[in-house]
Amino acid sequence: MDIKLVDITLHIDETLVHAQLEGIGDKLRQQEGIVSVAFHDDKPHLMIVEYNPDKNKSADILKTVTAQGVHAELIGL
Repeated sequence: MDIKLVDITLHIDETLVHAQLEGIGDKLRQQEGIVSVAFHDDKPHLMIVEYNPDKNKSADILKTVTAQGVHAELIGL
């Protein structure tokens, strides 16, 4: 069984502390298809989300982040 996985990078406009980033990560992990959420305290503006595109969409992931009261956008590499 092949499972497709993709990564997206989110840029968060606000400077958040670790606990706030964890809270956003926890909300994302509750969504179907989210495999992992990564961020680093030395770069709190960036969050990488790995997910199954058959189960979730990047726009929905972004919507979950912004629903937490922060401003964010998807960035391309």
